[in-house]
Amino acid sequence: MSTSSPEAVKKLVENMQTDLRSLSMECKKKFPPVKEAAESGIVKIKTIAARSTGILAALKENSSEVVQPFLMGCGTKEPKITQLCLAAIQRLMSHEVVSEAAAGNIINMLWQLMENGLEELKLLQTVLVLLTTNTVVHDEVLSKAIVLCFRLHFTKDTITNNTAAATVRQVVTVVFERMVAEDERFKGIVEQPPPVQGNTNRRSVSTLRPSAKDAYMLFQDLCQLVNADAPYWLVGMTEMTRTFGLELLESVLNDFPGVFLQHQEFSFLLKERVCPLVIKLFSPNIKFRQGCNSAASPAPVEKPYFPICMRLLRVVSVLIKHFYSLLVTECEIFLSLLVKFLDGEKPQWLRAVAVESVHRLCVQPHLLRSFCQSYDMKQHSTKVFRDIVNALGSFIQSLFIIPNAGNTTALSAPAGGSGSGAQGAALGGPGAGGVGSNLTTQAAFEYRGTWIPLMTVSVQGSAKATYLEMLDKVEPPSIPEGYAMSVAFSALLDLVRGITAMIEKELSVEEEAAAEFRETHPDQQWQPQPGAHLVWEEMVSACWCGLLAALSLLLDASTDETATENILKAELTVASLCGRLGLVTPRDAFITAICKASLPPHYALTVLSSNAANLSGKAYSIQGQSVQIISPSSESHQQVVAVGQPLTSQPQGTVVLTAKNIQCMRTLLNLAHCHGAVLGTSWQLVLATLQHLVWILGLKPGAGGALKPGRAVEGPSTVLTTAVMTDLPIISNILSRLFESSQYLDDVSLHHLINALCSLSLEAMEMAYGNNKEPSLFAVAKLLETGLVNMDRIEILWRPLTGHLLEKVCQHPNSRMREWGAEALTALIKAGLAYKHDPPLAQNQRLQLLLLNPLKELSNVLHADIRQKQLESVLQILQSQGDSLGPGWPLVLGVIGAIRNDQGESLIRTAFQCLQLVVTDFLPTMPCTCLQIVVDVAGSFGLQNQELNISLTSIGLLWNISDYFFQRGEAIIQELEREEEALQKQAQEKGETLNRPFHPAPPFDCLWLCLYAKLGELCVDPRPAVRKSAGQTLFSTIAAHGTLLQQPTWHIVIWKVLFHLLGRVRTSSTTADKEKIESGGGNILIHHSRDTAEKQWAETWVLTLAGVARIFNTRRYLLQQLGDFFEAWEVLLNHIQSAALSKNNEVSLAALKSFQEILQIVTPVRDSAGDAFASMGVPPVLIDPLSASGPGRPLVRSDSLVERLTRYNGAELQAPPPGEESALEDSALWWSAWNTWYRTGTDSTRPPSGPTEKFSFIPSQPFLTALIQIFPALYQHIKANFSMEDLKKLGVILHGAVSVPISSDASPFILPSYTEAVLTSLQEAVLTSLDVLQKAICVGPENLQVMYPAIFEQLLLFVEFSCKPPQYGRMETKHVANAKYNQAEWVALNYVPFAERSLEVVVDLYHKTACHKAVINEKVLQNIIKTLRMPLGLKYACPSESTWKLAVSSLLKVLSIGLPVARQHASSGKFDTMWPELANAFEDFLFTKSTPPDNLSIQEFQKNEAVDVEVVQLISTEILPFANFIPKDFVGQIMTMLNRGSIHSQSPSFTEAEIDVRMREEFSKVCFETLLQFSFSNKVSTPQEGYISRMALSVLLKRSQDVLRRYVEDERLSGRCPLPRQQVTEIIFVLKAISTLMDSLKKTQPENVDGNTWAQVIALYPTLVECVTCSSSEVSSALKEALGPFKDFMQPPVSRVQNGES
Repeated sequence: MSTSSPEAVKKLVENMQTDLRSLSMECKKKFPPVKEAAESGIVKIKTIAARSTGILAALKENSSEVVQPFLMGCGTKEPKITQLCLAAIQRLMSHEVVSEAAAGNIINMLWQLMENGLEELKLLQTVLVLLTTNTVVHDEVLSKAIVLCFRLHFTKDTITNNTAAATVRQVVTVVFERMVAEDERFKGIVEQPPPVQGNTNRRSVSTLRPSAKDAYMLFQDLCQLVNADAPYWLVGMTEMTRTFGLELLESVLNDFPGVFLQHQEFSFLLKERVCPLVIKLFSPNIKFRQGCNSAASPAPVEKPYFPICMRLLRVVSVLIKHFYSLLVTECEIFLSLLVKFLDGEKPQWLRAVAVESVHRLCVQPHLLRSFCQSYDMKQHSTKVFRDIVNALGSFIQSLFIIPNAGNTTALSAPAGGSGSGAQGAALGGPGAGGVGSNLTTQAAFEYRGTWIPLMTVSVQGSAKATYLEMLDKVEPPSIPEGYAMSVAFSALLDLVRGITAMIEKELSVEEEAAAEFRETHPDQQWQPQPGAHLVWEEMVSACWCGLLAALSLLLDASTDETATENILKAELTVASLCGRLGLVTPRDAFITAICKASLPPHYALTVLSSNAANLSGKAYSIQGQSVQIISPSSESHQQVVAVGQPLTSQPQGTVVLTAKNIQCMRTLLNLAHCHGAVLGTSWQLVLATLQHLVWILGLKPGAGGALKPGRAVEGPSTVLTTAVMTDLPIISNILSRLFESSQYLDDVSLHHLINALCSLSLEAMEMAYGNNKEPSLFAVAKLLETGLVNMDRIEILWRPLTGHLLEKVCQHPNSRMREWGAEALTALIKAGLAYKHDPPLAQNQRLQLLLLNPLKELSNVLHADIRQKQLESVLQILQSQGDSLGPGWPLVLGVIGAIRNDQGESLIRTAFQCLQLVVTDFLPTMPCTCLQIVVDVAGSFGLQNQELNISLTSIGLLWNISDYFFQRGEAIIQELEREEEALQKQAQEKGETLNRPFHPAPPFDCLWLCLYAKLGELCVDPRPAVRKSAGQTLFSTIAAHGTLLQQPTWHIVIWKVLFHLLGRVRTSSTTADKEKIESGGGNILIHHSRDTAEKQWAETWVLTLAGVARIFNTRRYLLQQLGDFFEAWEVLLNHIQSAALSKNNEVSLAALKSFQEILQIVTPVRDSAGDAFASMGVPPVLIDPLSASGPGRPLVRSDSLVERLTRYNGAELQAPPPGEESALEDSALWWSAWNTWYRTGTDSTRPPSGPTEKFSFIPSQPFLTALIQIFPALYQHIKANFSMEDLKKLGVILHGAVSVPISSDASPFILPSYTEAVLTSLQEAVLTSLDVLQKAICVGPENLQVMYPAIFEQLLLFVEFSCKPPQYGRMETKHVANAKYNQAEWVALNYVPFAERSLEVVVDLYHKTACHKAVINEKVLQNIIKTLRMPLGLKYACPSESTWKLAVSSLLKVLSIGLPVARQHASSGKFDTMWPELANAFEDFLFTKSTPPDNLSIQEFQKNEAVDVEVVQLISTEILPFANFIPKDFVGQIMTMLNRGSIHSQSPSFTEAEIDVRMREEFSKVCFETLLQFSFSNKVSTPQEGYISRMALSVLLKRSQDVLRRYVEDERLSGRCPLPRQQVTEIIFVLKAISTLMDSLKKTQPENVDGNTWAQVIALYPTLVECVTCSSSEVSSALKEALGPFKDFMQPPVSRVQNGES
């Protein structure tokens, strides 16, 4: 029933009347005024009640009057009256009919009662009713009411005190509740606070609404009071305690956080008043250090006071919890203080309370997150969150290091009893009830002798404090021993749980969002909020070090299974969280901690120690106290459950495992099992540890890789307790499940797992090196297991898995290790091939190849046992899956073909048997694309050098394979072309070009090409037998099946097969060893022509070159259709050239034969060629003279020709029409041949440059003859463009060839005996070549005739050989005449017949060509004369007498033809230089320096003189008569010469008797006559003739003068002795000449005689007179005749002036 219902109102009115009546009754006697007032009140009420409506409102309006009687009643101070009045007032209040004024009056009345100490409890009740029922009390009235309650709190009476305290609390609450209600009412209205002057922070109270203002004033005064300052508003307070004040502050802050957060005024109070107050009150606690003697210090330090301290901490907790966002800076200070209180130097109770406060923070993960954001993540801020965690850690450590400092009366156990069940349940540890052994023992931590019990502190996740709640205690309580440790432990666990749960929840939400996003936007990238991640990472980074330090220590110290479980669980959750966040270092650190705990103490495991080293370097300094990560102590009293051998490189001693180790191991397995996906690189740590544990426990791998407990025999030092024995199967099972569960890992994690196993395996291998201790096969076994369970996605792990097994394990020197590696690998391959993949392997070619690939890779392993295993697997695979291998064939063939020479015969033989099986059974079933590989493999068996028979057999296999190709051609072509199209399409899509060997050729042709290429390789095998067999097979297959090839493929056959082969053979031959090979082993004798490697290679070279040349010849028509026949031709010629120039006579001669064959100088008979081919089933291809296209002319292709070539099946070929051959014939080819011929010739005939060694190679005569014989035929084809240049080149070669000497061994067969004048066949060939040339020029066009001079030049060079045989370099040759055949190494030929024949040719040719312009222009005549000068000059000194005679007769013949021509062209000056040459020739011959041989007979001498006379006659008939066409100098020389001849020409060596004959008188006479004849020609037709006469005279006179003078001189000197006969003869001759001259002068007209001549004649006179004294009578008579004519000169002098003229 509400207070405003009519019934309630009626009742109220009635009650009021009753109360007033009672009051008037009571006061009737003692207090009349009261009575009156009461009665008037009754009247008043009745009046109001009489109204029909608004009774309550009227009551409230008149409440002052209504209340007045009661107030007066209270004033009587009579207990009974007072109680009655107070009750009545309360009734009014409860009906809310008290106005503000009335309320004020009431309060004042209550105040009086209070001061009088009356009815205290009733007063409190009244105040409470007044304030709670309505809101009329404000401002001072309210403050007075509150003060009243406060004052009652400090009375002597406990009940009053406590009631007052409760009332105060309630009143304070009411005040704030009113404010909250008021805010609610004004919620929608936004007020603009008036601008505040001055400091804007200090908000004036005037802006607040009434209730708010009251609350504000109240709170402000509470702060004042706690701070021991006077209140502003609560006037009249007399006393106050801090503890009470702090409690009130705490309750307001805790209950009404919204007020402070919403109103700036209140926030300001918090900041400006509450926080400084708290910090100030904390100061004694901060400064106090336990153990300081306070008396000694000058300023006594205030001691920490438990009640205040504890309340302050509560306030701080509330501040932090609610107002953290407002008070960021202040909270930083509070938290730092809190951390300081955990310090070891603080009192024990203070640390306990602080640890409880910290625990309170630890259960609020969101708050911790804010700390992290506000402090740790800000740049210059304290790392508060980190400090809290580290402080907890160092607190726990300090408990172990300084136990119970300052608290000696520690209880041994808390009252809660030590039942582990309760405690287990409290700690929330799983399986707490299930551990029977633990029920009796107290759970505790024990470390280095310090024992700390563990008690139940609070339920997981809530921080229920004990000491923070002791509000009634004044003295600090005593703290039981394990309490602080237990709280800290709980705090740590809660912190870990809270943070990890919070972050993981947020992570999951984000991951879901990401997944959703990916579904809706598959094309976009999911972008997470970076902020969140940063916070998470920072939180973990900040706390992990401290956590790890504390947890590791606790784990080491824990003696209780449940506690251990909790610690491990905490470590595990942090590790997995770090993993999810990708924080590698902390993740690895926690995992390392678990791993270390699993292993025996101080167990040397590198993976872990290296990781721990990184951590132990970090010491955390917390308020100057460093926290070290403590290494585990080994003295923990733990139950030992196993003893085993360590898996380390030094096998020494044993190690023990405890129950805790096993517990940790299980956690490790759990971690790997549940959180494998986030382990990443830490798999390494986990697996390494498991490997060592497995080893210590003696588990060994069995089939499929699962680990089973080993037999006891395995490790004699392995001791297991029954507890562990029962655990082992479980552990083994979990281990297997762990690897089975790898099928649920994502790909990246799976890769991490594989990598870790691989590196483990590497370590195990490292250990297994060098000692034969059994290796740890854990890793290999687990790799196998992991592979087998992940068969469905085998692709992603196949490469790393098999790669490791292949490269590392299978190559390990330890055979057990290696065997397991091969076992694992082959098992995986077989399992992979047998597994029902989806799609099946047949359709998933890539996967099949992937699976087979490692099998192939095994081929690279050198160990025979591995190869054996591999070949066995191949055999099994062939047998089980041979028909379905399909695309796997290449790999299988690869394995068969992976033979190496170092593998020994047996392996090679096994593999070869496999190949034979494949060739006989599987060729039709394998894809045609693999046929090429079969060819390669067969080839590789041919190339191995272990077993010659296998090599030869494999060449046979290649022949069989080629037959298979031939028979199944159609089918193979179709399949290959389908394949090709597919490949082509793929390549186009990728935008690449198709890449396969011999690419542009069609695929079937490529197959043939591979076969040819393989045979080609075998053709250069080091063993001659293989070479020969392969060469024959190669040329046979090309001949037999070549017609199957398409025309363009021939291009490749030529270039890639034949030329490539030729090149290799050439290289090998030129570098082959020249050492003699001793007999070929056993009793085989080697013929001397094959007894060096070089000679054996020479045979190969000859065969190969001949084979290629034959193909060029027989397939000429076909090859000429190819675009680059010209280049091929060039290359072939190049090969012929290099063979021809090889230093081996057999090769060089064979090369020229091939040259002749391809030039078709040796033309094969057409019919027989056709038959030969027909017999092989190949239609004949016509062999026409070289015809192809080259750079010279475009190719003229007639369809009929091409058609005939392509329609080879059955159509008869007709010969090409006659015009076609010439049309197709192409000069470029011939010119190319000419160039080759020229290079060959030049190089083979070029003499060696330096001083020659004994071994320098000199070409043989048959070779040179063959070479020169090629020219005439070649010339027929190139004569059209044969130029001067070419002629010169030819000349060089001919000259060189003729100059080559002959080896003395061969000379008897080549050289004619010296007496016969016969030419060698080489010389014949040379002259024939020149003959061919000159005949061609003769009939050729005009422009060819410029070549005549060059031919002359060449022939003249040969003519010179007669006197000067050619030198061949600096080689010394002996002349055959004086050489015994065995003395000289080299013999020069007899060149005289050759030179003389050449001379005859010259004369002949000159006869024909003297008038040719070129011959005239090029001064051929002069050259002939110049050349003849040499034999003419040598005369008797010539090697052969016939030479000079032939030379003279030739000269006479030539001059008789040439001089008329010369005269004819005199004016052109073209013969100017010839005349001096001719004069010199005459002079050299007529006055030779050589003496005739002694045995020359008189007749011979006279014959020779007749020749001289002939020459002079030629001069007188052919030269002097035409003096006007001849240069003066020449005539002068002739005159001088005649003069010299006319006077005397005789050889002084003759005996007196012969002198008259040998004086050549006949010759002198002719000379003189000629001189005289030309001295005075009367008929001077031209001035030229007169000039000749003058010249002749002048010469004659000068000569006479000289002779006379010499004679007179000699006569005088000789005295009585007569002068020699010849001198006398000479003088007589001269005197006769003078007389003849005088006669002639007389007969001549005087004007014809030059004045100069007269002067010379007269000058003779004195000299003649001198001779008068001579003694010889002959001289005297001659003198007389000479002096006679001088009389004609004697006449008187003539006067100068005649007839008046001067």
